[in-house]
Amino acid sequence: MSGADSPEPEPKRRKLKTFPGLKADTFMHPWDVKATESLAAVPGLDTLVRKVMEYGLERVFYLQNIADNVRVTDKMFPKLHKYLQWGCKILDLPEPEMYVSMQYDFNAYTYGHTRPFMVLSSGLLDMLDEEERLFVIAHELGHIKCRHVLYTVVAENLKTILDVVGRATLGLGSLVGSGLALPLYDWYRKAELSADRAALMCVQDPEVATRVFMKMAGGAMSLFDEMDKDAFVEQIRAYEERDDSNLDRAYKFLITAWRTHPFPILRAKHLDEWVQSGEFARICRS
Repeated sequence: MSGADSPEPEPKRRKLKTFPGLKADTFMHPWDVKATESLAAVPGLDTLVRKVMEYGLERVFYLQNIADNVRVTDKMFPKLHKYLQWGCKILDLPEPEMYVSMQYDFNAYTYGHTRPFMVLSSGLLDMLDEEERLFVIAHELGHIKCRHVLYTVVAENLKTILDVVGRATLGLGSLVGSGLALPLYDWYRKAELSADRAALMCVQDPEVATRVFMKMAGGAMSLFDEMDKDAFVEQIRAYEERDDSNLDRAYKFLITAWRTHPFPILRAKHLDEWVQSGEFARICRS
């Protein structure tokens, strides 16, 4: 795979490599690949997905979005639009629509299987510097590149979808959903690990990724200078060391099972392991 150069993100002046013809399986996390295969085999998933499309939930989400948020263009938030363009060029993707939402939580998401669009919260943007904004935009592009978006819509709106399906099937939808929720959320968490890899391929600096995860875990802009990367890594070890009893392992399952995203420190660990393995550098050299 050959690479060309693309514009560099501000404030650093450095060249970013692009990946023409990039295939998602070049960088996808193996946990994501395995979880996707397992999820596809769960009875009832196909029925649920068909209902998502049949009832037009994708269209509802899109209409609600364009009514409530501001679209990013070359005239509206032009710097964010440049980051979107760079991310698409690096990952070899067509440009999706992107919006900013007036929400003061730390959030970004992608919706739409046939017409994907991305949304960034204003609270997220206020917390991040320029390169970190490119990272989170590229993370969402990673979901599109890996074809995560349809299952993501189902996971994000599982309760609503099951209510709709349940009414249409005289309550059978709830029975279907009871066996779908845990594998769906398990897939969702593992899909995040692939999207993080895509984001790193765009910023091409592991330090940027670490800063984002630190801020996600508890950083405030006014306090970020007082955060320490080594201390952050120590938290990962402390969490992993609490695995010496069946009770600890059970508690870890309980606090994780219904989450849509892995804990930030664990995302940082998985991405660091990918870098340390040499695989990230190999892709960048190819």
